[in-house]
Amino acid sequence: MFLRILDRLEEILIASLIAAATLVIFVAVVQRYALGVPFLYPLLYNINLTWAQELCIYMFVWMAKFGAAYGVRTGIHVGVDVMINRLPDNTRKLYVLFGLLAGAAFTGIVGTLGATFVWDIAHTDSVSPDLEVPKWIVYMCIPLGSYLMCFRFLQVAWAFFRTGELPHHDVAHVEGIDEASAYALDTNLHPAPVREGRP
Repeated sequence: MFLRILDRLEEILIASLIAAATLVIFVAVVQRYALGVPFLYPLLYNINLTWAQELCIYMFVWMAKFGAAYGVRTGIHVGVDVMINRLPDNTRKLYVLFGLLAGAAFTGIVGTLGATFVWDIAHTDSVSPDLEVPKWIVYMCIPLGSYLMCFRFLQVAWAFFRTGELPHHDVAHVEGIDEASAYALDTNLHPAPVREGRP
């Protein structure tokens, strides 16, 4: 139950950040070009959107940190495993587990260093240039995203240790379409060629 809630929160956060950043950028660009229209200039001149670029940068950084954890969970990170897949099963399992645990160790270290940095900066009056929010809030994505990624590495490592399977992302899969429907759709879009001549 906890993992399902965490998975859903992760997905909602990533999607919300992407949608919000896109909307903010769109509004800022429209406002900038609308200022060139004479009758709109008096209406839009007093709307200050200088903070939009900074906010979008922060949102994309947060999205990238949590998106990396999502990538570990779903198996969409690029990996070169040609050599490892040629090894005997027992040896391959050790190498894969070592890689996953190394990823967990690395992200755990990054999360701890990030938490230390956030703790130090929280005791200062440092704020962001345009939004003027405390910088420790901005940098919280480092420990939160890194610790979540560490947890995902450990989760995948434990599942692989028990079942021998890694999460695999099928680029051809579309959520909500079962295999029979996908096959029917594919055969309708790409019918078999008609052979000429006698049967």
